[in-house]
Amino acid sequence: MPKKPLILVTNDDGINAPGIRTLIEVMSELGTVVVVAPDSPQSARGHAITINNTLYINKISKENATIEEYSCSGTPVDCVKIAVNEILKQKPDLCVSGINHGSNSSINVIYSGTMSAAVEGGIEGIPSIGFSLLDYNWNADFEPVKNAIRKIATEVLTNKLPDGVILNVNFPKLKENEFKGIRVCRQARAIWQERFDKRQTPTGKDYYWLTGEFINLDKGEDTDEWALANGYISIVPVQYDMTAHHAIQTITNWDI
Repeated sequence: MPKKPLILVTNDDGINAPGIRTLIEVMSELGTVVVVAPDSPQSARGHAITINNTLYINKISKENATIEEYSCSGTPVDCVKIAVNEILKQKPDLCVSGINHGSNSSINVIYSGTMSAAVEGGIEGIPSIGFSLLDYNWNADFEPVKNAIRKIATEVLTNKLPDGVILNVNFPKLKENEFKGIRVCRQARAIWQERFDKRQTPTGKDYYWLTGEFINLDKGEDTDEWALANGYISIVPVQYDMTAHHAIQTITNWDI
């Protein structure tokens, strides 16, 4: 009988978030699951790691549980690092992160703790996927995305991924029968137009709340933003090699 694949599950919304509970449920159908996730929400932490503070892990599953679960005091990337180096006895066959409460399409991939955990999995040589649903509600309905997650994860387990490539998967907020399909696409060119809401404490000290508006600058119909706006599930292959290969010759021609 073939050995079940080992699947590492993590996220950035915290180990008790409904999104990760759904992801654990689906992954447990595909393999042996070990969960290592933050003990509290860590959204928008990007690829931050803990280097000047102590890290704690706490096993929260019971001894006879079918799924091992650990909470970690650190960031999503810390969770993957400590899972690979301290908790797991072998390298996982798959690392999945999410399901994030909210979009990680376009430029959001840079800031996302969900995707940074998946990227760290890729750096560790593990086929990795980040999943996000375009619904920030804590009580979002994740039922419609289960079958697509199962299908995508199965394909990755079967076919692996090209070296250095991680999948960024986003779901529009729709019922399952409303999805038009899955589009493999590129990351849309977009920005956050930030504003800082300046306020004062009762003692007169200034403080700020970051706010802003997402601006899509890209009108292409091959982007994740177009796919999501038109009812498709988007898959963007991303990489951690950030070299701008097309610019190498231009910079080489400078007088430097």
